[in-house]
Amino acid sequence: MKGLKGKVVVVTGGGGGIGSATCLRFAEAGARVVVCDINADAAEATADRIRAAGGEAVARSFDLTDFAATGAAVADIEDSVGPVEVLVNNAGWDLFVPFLKSEPAFWDKLIDINLRGVLNITHPVLSRMVARKSGRVVSIASDAARGGSSGESVYAACKAGVIAFSKTLARENSRHGITFNCVCPGVTETGMLENFMDSAGNKEKLRDAFTKAVPMGRLGRPEDLPGIIAFLASDEASFITGQVISVSGGLTMHG
Repeated sequence: MKGLKGKVVVVTGGGGGIGSATCLRFAEAGARVVVCDINADAAEATADRIRAAGGEAVARSFDLTDFAATGAAVADIEDSVGPVEVLVNNAGWDLFVPFLKSEPAFWDKLIDINLRGVLNITHPVLSRMVARKSGRVVSIASDAARGGSSGESVYAACKAGVIAFSKTLARENSRHGITFNCVCPGVTETGMLENFMDSAGNKEKLRDAFTKAVPMGRLGRPEDLPGIIAFLASDEASFITGQVISVSGGLTMHG
């Protein structure tokens, strides 16, 4: 894809699942990838895979829920790697808990990771993008935000917030040459999905139900997502902003 070679791309939650696959895809396109994850070992493992394949990557570990720590990490990345030209907000967390069985502490954790974390890193990155009059931000939301999902009320609310946040920033920053778009995975085989199904119980029954609900007859895989993410970050998507795209095998079909 045009315009990715040599660009500094920051991917949060880059240590596993969709994040790791996305980091590898950007590296294949010649980008300089910053693999960010609260799990330092996971971030290093992804960066090692990229370097072993001849790509360029560094790992950074920090807590997205800490605004000061996140701002310091962004400053360090800009100083040591280069100007952040692409931000992929991918980090997330969830468990299956019906709303009336949940407690405020659980809500706080979901909101901190899935919504506040996006705000915390977008703020320092965007301020620099605005000064340079260019940039791409792609946020990984969820089809739970578009159609609802039992047992995921607060998670869905957070992801809906990410969509509204992205659309608003798309309007505010289009004049600066910065685009904001969202990608919504459907049910995708990741560590987070495994944890979600473990917390729900009847894991294999739930997996079977999810699979049968997908018109294409299978669950998503991490490698199903990086193509659209990289496209939205490329020069070929320079006139696309404020959009929400589902990658769900037809589970959701929004017009």
